[in-house]
Amino acid sequence: MTRTRGIWVAAALAAQGLLGCGGGDAPAPTSPSSRAPGNAPAAPAAQSPPTFVEAAAKWGVDFTHVYAHEQRFWFPELASGALALFDYDGDGDLDLYCVQAGDCKAGEVVTEGNVLYRNDGGHFTDVTAEAGVGDTGYGHGVAVGDYDNDGDLDLYVANLYANVLYRNDGDGTFTDVTAQAGVGLDKWTVSCGFFDYDRDGDLDLFAVNNVNWSPIVEMKCETNYGVQDYCSPGNYNAPSVDTLYRNEGDGTFTDVTESSGISKGTGVGWGVAAADFNLDGWIDFYVTNDGMANLLWLNDQKGGFTDRALLLGCALNVNGTAEAGMGVQAVDVENDGDVDLFMTHMHNETNTFYLNKKGVFTDRTAATGLGVTSLLYTGFGMGFHDFDLDGELDLYIANGRVGLTPPHLSEQDPYAEPNQLYFGLGDGKFREDTRGPTAKKLLGTSRAAAFGDIDDDGDVDLVYMDWAAPVKLLENVGERRGGWIGFRVVGPHGSDALGATVEVVAGGRSQFRRCDPCYSFCSANDTRVHYGLGPAQSVEEVHVTWPTGERETFGPFEAGRYHTLRQGTGR
Repeated sequence: MTRTRGIWVAAALAAQGLLGCGGGDAPAPTSPSSRAPGNAPAAPAAQSPPTFVEAAAKWGVDFTHVYAHEQRFWFPELASGALALFDYDGDGDLDLYCVQAGDCKAGEVVTEGNVLYRNDGGHFTDVTAEAGVGDTGYGHGVAVGDYDNDGDLDLYVANLYANVLYRNDGDGTFTDVTAQAGVGLDKWTVSCGFFDYDRDGDLDLFAVNNVNWSPIVEMKCETNYGVQDYCSPGNYNAPSVDTLYRNEGDGTFTDVTESSGISKGTGVGWGVAAADFNLDGWIDFYVTNDGMANLLWLNDQKGGFTDRALLLGCALNVNGTAEAGMGVQAVDVENDGDVDLFMTHMHNETNTFYLNKKGVFTDRTAATGLGVTSLLYTGFGMGFHDFDLDGELDLYIANGRVGLTPPHLSEQDPYAEPNQLYFGLGDGKFREDTRGPTAKKLLGTSRAAAFGDIDDDGDVDLVYMDWAAPVKLLENVGERRGGWIGFRVVGPHGSDALGATVEVVAGGRSQFRRCDPCYSFCSANDTRVHYGLGPAQSVEEVHVTWPTGERETFGPFEAGRYHTLRQGTGR
C-alpha cells in the first residue's frame, strides 16, 4: 500500500503500450445466438439487467465498520475489519461473521465487537451473544476450518494485538481456546488460513503478519499539498516474519516458523494463498507483500519450505517491480490444471495476473484485459466466480484508496472508489462491465469481501466491507446464461476437505475449482465449489484430488443443485 509511486501518468501510458504489444484488450464479444460450445462466451448485452442488487437491509445485516474513535492516521486504521461466510451451525446455508476494528489505541475502552449473523433462510439474525464470539480486539482477518476434526467449522480471528481461536462446540456456541491451543499470536496479523501442509489429516494454520507496529513508531505524514494523511509502510522500515503453526491433533498447535524455514523470509504481508503450485501433491504458500518482493514457499514434503518466488517468476511484476500486494487468489483461470495467481494493488499499478505453466509463472496481465482498467483504483477484496453461469470465470474487485489522491470521487469520503466487475470471455481474457456491478452506483472505501451462494439459488453472491460505513450485501440477480452445479467435498471425518481440487467434466470440457475459503482480502469464503455449466445440462464425471494425495472419480450428476462428495466413496 505504498502511497507514492512516482509519475503515474507515465506508468499508465507504459502499461497501455504493454497491453497493445501483449495482445490488446479482450476481443469483441459474440452474440449469444452465435456461440457454439467451447467458443468464447459473450459479454453481457447492454440491455441486460445489473448483476447485483444491494440487499443488506432486506437480509437484516446492520453491521457498521468502525476504524477508530478518533482518527489518528495510524497505519493499522487503513485496512481493518474482515468478513467470513461459513455454515457454522451445519444447517446447509451460509452464516455471516463480521470482524470489527474499534480503536487501535492501547487501553481504549472498546464497546464495538465482532458480530455473528445466523442465516434463517432469507434473513440474518444476530446471535453473537449466545454464540460467544463477540471478540473486541482490533480485527484484521479471519479464517474458518475444522481444526479439531469434529465435523463443524471453527473460527480464527486475526487482530492487531492478540489473535483468538474459537472452537465450535456443535450446539450453536463457541469456546475461546486460544491459550489452550497456543495460537494467541501477539503480532499485527492480517490474513490467515487453515491448511493441511503436512498431509497428516488435520488442519495447520498460517498467519500473515504486517509491519512490526506499535503506537510509538507512528509519525506524521502529509500529502504534497500539506494535508495530513496515512504513511506508507516503507516509512516504518519494520518488515515482519509470518507464522506457521503445526496442528498436533490433540487440540494444540506448535509454532514451527523457525524449523520450517518460514522465518527466513520477511515482508509487509497482506494476503496468503495456499495451493499445490508445482503439482507435486503438497500444499505450498504464496504471500503478497506491500512494496516488497512476494514469497512463494515451496513444500519440501518433509516439513520444510523454501522461498522460490524470484526463481519461478512471481516475486516481482513483468517490469521487475515490487507492488502493493493486497488481495490474492490462487485460481485456475485457464482450466489447464495449473493454479495461477491474481492479486490486487495500488492505483498507478495494475492488478497482476501470473500464469502458471508447470510451476513456472509469467506475468500475463497485459493479455488478460485486467491491466489498464485497474490503474486508477486501489484494489483490496476480490474473487473469481462464474457469476452469470456461462462456464467462464468472472471477477469482482473491491476498491478503495489509501491516500488523499485528487480528484476525490465522493464529498463524504475522500478515499472512496467504485468497485469493478469483469466478465470472462474465455482463453484467460476479461472485459469490464462499465455499468458497474449494481444499477445504483455505490461509492465507498472497500476493503474485505467474501463470496458465496447466500440464498442457495445457484449463483454466487457477495458481502463486502466499506471503511467506516455499513456492510454491503450484493445479491446476484443477473441474467443466467447457463446451468449450474455445486459440491461440498468432505474428508473422512465429515469436515470440509480444504485444499481438495475438484475437476468437473461437463459438455466435453473440464473446469477446475478448489475447496479453498482463504482468498480475497483478510476474509473467509464459502467452502463449497461452484460451477456455471453454460449449455451443458448435466455433469458426466467429477475427479477429486484430496489433500492427502488420493484421487477419486464420482458421477454422473444432475445439474441445478448441490451434491456432497465424501472421501473414500468414489471410484
